[in-house]
Amino acid sequence: MSYVRLTHACCAVLTGGLLLVGCSGGGGGEPATSTGAPTRASSGAAPAPSTSAPRVAPVPGATPTALDFVPDPARAPKNAAEAARLARTILSGGPDSWGPGYVARTPYLSAEGYWPVLAEGCAWETGAAPSTVLHSVTAYMELPGAGGKGTVRVSSTVTVHRTEDAADWEMAETLEEALRCPDQLLRDGERISGLMSLGNAYGVGDNYTADDTVNERGKYLKEGVPGEQYYGWSQSRLGQVTIAVSAKGAPGHDEQELGTAMAQASVAMLTRAETALEAEQ
Repeated sequence: MSYVRLTHACCAVLTGGLLLVGCSGGGGGEPATSTGAPTRASSGAAPAPSTSAPRVAPVPGATPTALDFVPDPARAPKNAAEAARLARTILSGGPDSWGPGYVARTPYLSAEGYWPVLAEGCAWETGAAPSTVLHSVTAYMELPGAGGKGTVRVSSTVTVHRTEDAADWEMAETLEEALRCPDQLLRDGERISGLMSLGNAYGVGDNYTADDTVNERGKYLKEGVPGEQYYGWSQSRLGQVTIAVSAKGAPGHDEQELGTAMAQASVAMLTRAETALEAEQ
């Protein structure tokens, strides 16, 4: 099933690029105290009713379909320790999930309890995780510059919620953030502009890999780096788990290259999440 996931995910990334909504982005996937920007975060409000569209086939008249994933309630994390183990499993592919040449950064994992929030002034700040979150962790990686190309920084984030509704609420807030703040300060010397966002429930807009997906695209600007670079974020929900990948571009790397790497990393994590949570057939 991973091959099918990758085919559809790459399709969605490239289509997103043509629609100027791309795939990836968000808060940049790095803590404010590191050399990058904060990760995506929700405000901590109480979960709202699901905003996802019904799982229907995108072609008029076609037979309705459902995501080929049936979770086993016995495998669902019930506490922080179980959620942390699941998150480590989902991230177990490390830099290799992104493709050849990607390596871990230092620090590799976010600090325990790290939870960034997009403040009213559209700047990322460190906040407290909502009670709906059992565990959240981000892995930081990069593709070192070579042959005249700059260094690309990427991240993979796994957030395990107590319930599916809580995870769905995080997806809705992610979509709202780009609409509220198309220009965001990641940290001193780093910002994004022109951020656009598009949410697709399963069966809509080439999303055949998760219950729900939010794709974003913007322009990344960093002091000391000439020009505007690609900036992207892609977040998907599978049951009570959200999985996000982000990329901050660099000179010599185009959107298609980075979008493909993001799709590959996202699919790898979704496949591991599905294997860990699904009921045996």
